[in-house]
Amino acid sequence: MSKKKDKVKTKARKADKPRLSRSGRRNKRMTKEEMQNAIVDIFQGNPQSVMNYKQVSKLMGVEAAPQKLMINSLMEDLAMDDILLEIERGRYRYNDLGLIVEGTFERRSNGRNSFIPEAGGAPIFIAERNSAHAMHGDKVRVQLFAKRRGRAPEAAVIEVLEHKRATFVGKIQIHRDFAFLVTEDRTLANDIFIPKDKLNNAQKGDKVIARILEWPEESKNPIGEVQAVLGPAGDNDAEMNAILAEFGLPYIYPKEVEEAANQLDGLITDEELARREDFRSVLTFTIDPKDAKDFDDALSFRVLDDNSYEVGVHIADVSYFVQEGGIIDAEAYNRATSIYLVDRTIPMLPECLSNDLCSLRPGEEKYAYSCIFHMDDTAKVLDYRIGRTVIKSDRRFAYEEAQAVIETGEGDCKEAILKLNELAQRLREERFQQGAIAFERKEVRFEIDEKGRPLGVIVKESKEANKLIEEFMLLANRTVAEHIGQETKGKKAKTFIYRIHDLPDPDKLETLSDFIRRFGYKLRTTGSNVDVSRSINSLLDNIQDKPEENLISTVAIRSMAKAIYSTDNIGHYGLAFNYYSHFTSPIRRYPDLMAHRLLTRYLSGGSSVDRNEYEEKCKHASAMEQLAASAERASIKYKQVEFMAEHLGKVFDGVISGVTEWGLYVELKENMCEGLVPIRSLNDDYYEYDDKNFCLTGRRFHHKYSLGDAITVRVVQANLDRKQLDFEPVG
Repeated sequence: MSKKKDKVKTKARKADKPRLSRSGRRNKRMTKEEMQNAIVDIFQGNPQSVMNYKQVSKLMGVEAAPQKLMINSLMEDLAMDDILLEIERGRYRYNDLGLIVEGTFERRSNGRNSFIPEAGGAPIFIAERNSAHAMHGDKVRVQLFAKRRGRAPEAAVIEVLEHKRATFVGKIQIHRDFAFLVTEDRTLANDIFIPKDKLNNAQKGDKVIARILEWPEESKNPIGEVQAVLGPAGDNDAEMNAILAEFGLPYIYPKEVEEAANQLDGLITDEELARREDFRSVLTFTIDPKDAKDFDDALSFRVLDDNSYEVGVHIADVSYFVQEGGIIDAEAYNRATSIYLVDRTIPMLPECLSNDLCSLRPGEEKYAYSCIFHMDDTAKVLDYRIGRTVIKSDRRFAYEEAQAVIETGEGDCKEAILKLNELAQRLREERFQQGAIAFERKEVRFEIDEKGRPLGVIVKESKEANKLIEEFMLLANRTVAEHIGQETKGKKAKTFIYRIHDLPDPDKLETLSDFIRRFGYKLRTTGSNVDVSRSINSLLDNIQDKPEENLISTVAIRSMAKAIYSTDNIGHYGLAFNYYSHFTSPIRRYPDLMAHRLLTRYLSGGSSVDRNEYEEKCKHASAMEQLAASAERASIKYKQVEFMAEHLGKVFDGVISGVTEWGLYVELKENMCEGLVPIRSLNDDYYEYDDKNFCLTGRRFHHKYSLGDAITVRVVQANLDRKQLDFEPVG
């Protein structure tokens, strides 16, 4: 790999002499179609070479005269189809059309690599032999091949313009004079060769981060160096840091950023207090998970003289401490979100901010940004105000403690909690009447010992205490978005950060409808948004506590669009809100911090910010959110495999959660761990994949394995490197 940052060039191939393609092998019984494909492969692999039928026959290993004549005839046909060009009588060259296009290379583990044109259009197949060592996500320049009848278009990489990534995570294998980084990363086709002097003290079996230095054209493997040693493979810290590194996420906090944060002071000053509303004497409390360390939201409650209520949603005022453009802000922007792995949190902000200065801990006076609601007994918002405050939390509740108050009617702050719960239920009811969708998938968590080993699986469900907090956070987020986003007469809305959720794709809804029909359910896919969302809610209600609940819920979620950040407000379909933003978690989400700053600017009469600049920030935040979610899923998958390694040979009941051409994915009912039944283990028949009906069907006996079917399996392998469980069917 070149050391140039902006542009990395890689020659696709040397064209000075013909090369035999992979499909050009000695085979005297090739069909006419196979022979034609082999001819095209040879010319595609040698686009600058001019050859006659004798040269092509030799490269194909064809010696019999009748087959040579067939090759000559086929080459004439290919010339008539404009796939070959006849340069002189009987001598041909590949017709490459001269069409050069730039775009993105996408590598697939099954070898079906593709090219995504920069200008848009359908993906174009690129055979591995024509990939020129391009890696997944690289910006490349390709040459399009002539279109062949009955075949999808193809191309060859002629230049790698820019590598998306140069670092990979894997395990070191050391031999006498050299070493390899063995990676399970399916976006890299080959292991990385590491010279002995580039090991950076890595030992055999260590998990490391390695950087590719170069990939010579004639070399099968890229050449690299070890950048960081994470620790012995199998060590919990090493494996969790490896997951973060795989997704390009940070696993350590820069010292200079931490030092800058340590200089900050959370002292409540008279000058600042004069600019804020004082809530220190109003009943205020937090409700969070029992193991939470950062408390970025609190609720205050008081009954007003007319028996209406004042409910305050108080959010940590991170923007007071983190100045825009500073070293802490730059690091927070790059991270964009806190990351929650199975056994740890990788915070967006330095710990002294997230767990101390900004955390709304009980008994401590804190700066907050607040939405204060005046509500009646039906949860109707009579009035609201938004502003900066000073608060002091009286009590910290875990969700379980608040739930006990709701269920028993007894405990600290019971009057406030019970009334807030009542108001929250009314807000929730109204939201669903407007067409909100009730996705509430069960979460898998692990009980973990001090060394990070999983001791048991915990399936978490959302209860009333969770929903109480959720509804008031939704109310605050919606109110802030409406306050800024609603246009007034003669005034255009100022640029803001919205959390948007598009309408579901009609084709995906039809696929969902077809899928649930096999379970006896129906879904309305046409009509108004409210009609469709109510039909989805009816489905979700009907599957509660049924064996297929988790599966159908998962498929339904996949049929929805992904929520993202944008300055272009299209509303939030899933929540049935016309305006929605993220305002309530600035400790762990950068878009919330941006919303706070914009709110401050606009409340003080400031002009609108540049929309294009903030749209780019929104795209960055959305991308980082997806990466963090992928890392979280990978950590859960790793712990599932580690946990099930203690259950090899045991039998479990499960449900088929995925059907592919390579096998069945099965989710165990007992602990929601998922594993693969490889198609090779279905040895009672030859099974064929039916992608339209989500099933594998036996060719001889017609036995069918369908998505959602109950199945009993035995655990046969737990591969931690691949984060994969292998099952086999029982009975």
